[in-house]
Amino acid sequence: MSSNAPQHPVRDLRFFLTVPHSCSYLEDREATTLFLDPQETPGQSVYEALTLLGFRRSGRHLYRPHCENCRACISVRVPVADFIPTRTQRKLINRNADLTLHERPARFDSEHYTLYSRYIHERHADGDMFPPSREQYRTFLTSDHPYARLMEFRLDGTLLAVAAIDLLGHGISAIYTYFDPHPDLDRRSLGTYVILRLIDLAREWGLTHLYLGYWIRNCRKMNYKQAFQPLEYLDGRHWRRAIP
Repeated sequence: MSSNAPQHPVRDLRFFLTVPHSCSYLEDREATTLFLDPQETPGQSVYEALTLLGFRRSGRHLYRPHCENCRACISVRVPVADFIPTRTQRKLINRNADLTLHERPARFDSEHYTLYSRYIHERHADGDMFPPSREQYRTFLTSDHPYARLMEFRLDGTLLAVAAIDLLGHGISAIYTYFDPHPDLDRRSLGTYVILRLIDLAREWGLTHLYLGYWIRNCRKMNYKQAFQPLEYLDGRHWRRAIP
């Protein structure tokens, strides 16, 4: 299965390359990032076109890897109409049937930030986002664009997880998910459950794909994305079925 290049022209936009920096995913590698000029104010149609070319959003920035000697980062998405949950995933869906979902604009919320801070401290203290700060959170996950949303998952009113997403004309782009890291909640596998719920939402909203960002074969942290089959990957300007 393939999808052709986007219909909206992007040739008149201005892009920049970062200087080489340490790769966040693969040790002993340098990375370079291509990003849209922050002075540009692209409409949603341009953003959607760039998404089809493998770009992601982080705060105000639209970017994609552009490393000279490495092609390890592969854009992946789930064609939601063809997705069938495994037996384990169905059990997980049932296990979280008591959670309620609330959709909100992508604005700063102190309750959200408190959960985010706990998650980063306990799950990603060795990562680029440590230590967390309110300003970092605002820059990364809040947005005034109407397509940017925050999905709350609650248990009897208690916030357990938040998924930052973008609603695009051809799918949902999963920007970032954070959740309560308490060991008592491990059985819920909240990170996996959120993806399963977003797949269902894409179907309900008549969208065709859930975009999961980049997959890297030799990065253990990326392995979970292969659990959502079938996967499509970006090969040049075409989306094809299955990881190569």
